[in-house]
Amino acid sequence: MTWKETLSQWQSAKLPDYLQEELNDLSEEQLEDAFYQNLSFGTAGMRGILGVGSNRMNIFTVRQVTEALARYMDSVGEEAKKRGVAISFDSRHFSPEFARDAAQVLSAHGIKSYLFTSLRPTPELSFTVRELKTFAGIMITASHNPKAYNGYKIYGEDGGQMTPEAVDAVVSELNDIEDIFNIKLDSTNQHVTEIDDDVDNKYLANVKNVTVDADLVAREGRGLQFVFTPLHGTGQYIGEKALQQAGFTNYTIVKEQAVIDGDFPTVKKPNPEDPEALALAIEYAKRNNADAVVATDPDADRLGAAVRLNDGSYQVLTGNQIAAVLVNYLLTAKKNTGTLPNNGAIVTSVVSSRFASKVAASFGVTTTDVLTGFKYIAATIDRFEATQEKTFLFGFEESFGYLVKPFAHDKDAIQALVLFAEVAAYYKSQNKTMYDGIQELFAQFGYFEEKTVSLDFPGINGADEMAGVMADFRNNAPVTVGGIAVERLQDFSTQTETNITTGATTTLTQPKANVLKYWLADGSWVAVRPSGTEPKLKLYVGVESDSQAKSQAKLDDIESDLLKRVK
Repeated sequence: MTWKETLSQWQSAKLPDYLQEELNDLSEEQLEDAFYQNLSFGTAGMRGILGVGSNRMNIFTVRQVTEALARYMDSVGEEAKKRGVAISFDSRHFSPEFARDAAQVLSAHGIKSYLFTSLRPTPELSFTVRELKTFAGIMITASHNPKAYNGYKIYGEDGGQMTPEAVDAVVSELNDIEDIFNIKLDSTNQHVTEIDDDVDNKYLANVKNVTVDADLVAREGRGLQFVFTPLHGTGQYIGEKALQQAGFTNYTIVKEQAVIDGDFPTVKKPNPEDPEALALAIEYAKRNNADAVVATDPDADRLGAAVRLNDGSYQVLTGNQIAAVLVNYLLTAKKNTGTLPNNGAIVTSVVSSRFASKVAASFGVTTTDVLTGFKYIAATIDRFEATQEKTFLFGFEESFGYLVKPFAHDKDAIQALVLFAEVAAYYKSQNKTMYDGIQELFAQFGYFEEKTVSLDFPGINGADEMAGVMADFRNNAPVTVGGIAVERLQDFSTQTETNITTGATTTLTQPKANVLKYWLADGSWVAVRPSGTEPKLKLYVGVESDSQAKSQAKLDDIESDLLKRVK
């Protein structure tokens, strides 16, 4: 079907006034972009710009994917339908409406749903799936994207994002839906149960166990000064409760960013990975001489931070640095209390730093590398629990996602918030800042620097252009990057690792994925992959040397070389 034929269907449909007015105002070019494809649903869910059209997030595309989930559950059987679906949503525009519509589509199929009465974090949704033993979960969120976006994630019964096999089944049902304008809704909400504080309290009871040294927190928690910003999202309500029950009370909330607002008026992007998003919180910190700044993104699955330096300025930390310092604290505490298991493991993605891995190795703890996407970390936790081959100790991704305790099976900024505050309190008890602690780790393990470069490929030709870049990297592999020889190539689409010098190949254990990773002669590495939810190509660089200046220079050379090739 051409985009004009799809447009014609929408023009003939009964649309809400706000969508009809938008449709009437779109230019020819805008119409083509809004209708040239259906908004794709991949392994990381569905995410897109809010608006009218088949390539946009709106009530019709949300109903369509929920109808596909419902049909899939119909095929699985009555037990799945009785167990039902947990549903939560964040602070974005139309998130409550999308969540309610999803519940009513499910109810029309006789499928029970548990719908939060107000916005809740993504990790709490993951916990809820596990706690209520539902068959699936739905989270309405676009995570840290700009205000124009919203999204839809489906979770499996383990509380992790739905497996690729189950997603394929949902997508198959999705492709069979021809009329998206007459999907049945049960406006009586016959099979909808509202949930709120009871689940919150159970989640918070589990968060209590994140605290490692309760005595330390009791001594230092009230004295630790820090600034917390939820960036207009879900983090404040649960985050404050979690901090207070742990014993942290001497913090300041950024009041302008405590306002629930899908326009995110104080930031360009509500992304704690972006130093600009922490600027207002850092101004608060300077006025209060606070020890640290912590920020959660709108759905509170990512945590960013900045720490005070000796000169009174603040250094924004990378996700990899945060992970390393948390891992070091956790493993030190377990070693000191004799609770460090012999088969301990941390789990991280193939595009994350080796910094935390090197720290873990010094404790005899191994690292398991998985593909990008926290569902792979969740699946690994399940495997560890089933086989007892390893004991899970910590999970993280470079993109500011961390998991301390696996009662949630997704990255959890509320857990990370509590643990980060405890680590800051520990260093304060030593008359040090957390930055001092990171510098100590650098001196011990090497100076690690990493960078992620995200390149946009928008519009009709974007997917083909990205595919062309990936094909070029795959078919014409670089011999050197930044003047450093490439030693090994890992191609996760073929699940092979090739030694460039000898030509010898070995098999990778991770599932197939469109990811390339190059290991360089000095231990540096480069990875290239398209995003699973957005029209973006991501370039990852990781380096290590014996000084920060050398690492930064090496990283700059590698990045420059990569960008010349892509552009």
